[in-house]
Amino acid sequence: MSRRSLLWSAAVLPVAAGCAAGPDRVRLTLATGLAGGPYETFGRRLADELQRNVGGLTVPVLNTSASVQNLRLIGSRDADLALALGDCAADGFAGTSPFTSPVPVAALARLYLNYTLLVVAANGPYLQVADLAGRRVALGAENSGTAVLGERILTAAGLAEPAATRYLGTDDAIDALARREIDAFFFSGGVPIDVFTALSRYAPIRLLPLNGLAAGLRRDYGPTYTDVVIPAGIYGQRTEVPTIGVPSYLVAHRDLPEDPAFRVTRAIFAARDRLPGPETPGAYLDERFAIGTGTVPLHPGAQRYYRSVYG
Repeated sequence: MSRRSLLWSAAVLPVAAGCAAGPDRVRLTLATGLAGGPYETFGRRLADELQRNVGGLTVPVLNTSASVQNLRLIGSRDADLALALGDCAADGFAGTSPFTSPVPVAALARLYLNYTLLVVAANGPYLQVADLAGRRVALGAENSGTAVLGERILTAAGLAEPAATRYLGTDDAIDALARREIDAFFFSGGVPIDVFTALSRYAPIRLLPLNGLAAGLRRDYGPTYTDVVIPAGIYGQRTEVPTIGVPSYLVAHRDLPEDPAFRVTRAIFAARDRLPGPETPGAYLDERFAIGTGTVPLHPGAQRYYRSVYG
């Protein structure tokens, strides 16, 4: 048995709020996302809940570029747990681009559904993705799942000449759009997102429709993409905006011992009502959907939890 397994068997107490820590503590580092972004917000709340509800557990949080970097950190053992978009997790498990070899990753849960936003200024001339051919588009932070998805969407939209792309995090992209240094940017997260709600009040934005693209993405990159709509009025738009949904997963290294994986998974669902979640379909944790991690296998510890719920 590994030293980490021994520590868990000795130090981890049953899941119960307020459990005192034993003399030995186990650290499980959680890779999240950019400071202030939805993954960091969710991840820090999740870390707090895990530390509160699992005795003997410390969960340091890493700020990262998100999905791609997080999966690489799992592969290098510099993170034990990570948040990742489902398509990137599947790519990592298979070792396909943007990864050069398989990542030893397993899933603990499908968390919530991300909505893909392609944002332009409301007073601009762009009404559909094809209008962005040759234009300046920010894909997302480098090594993020948003950037991977943005590139795939531009290709799936059939742009004869790819847009002039660059990598920018959300805050920098908003500033660049306001200064007219870019024409559009991609964002992936729950809906609504406070920063976009505020932005839409002071600098009106338009969300470009992404309908008809999910089927091609599924064909070319796997089954994690789905057609969803952003409800009318969320960011001031008068009608629903069709777009692409991609689930977020909580993943772990496949060699994480079974017992901590079980306890972490159980604690997530015990804390589901206290974790931040958007007000859109597919947003909240539900055991019925949490096992739907596509081609990424469930960790044995997570399987043990779900069997305890469903028999």
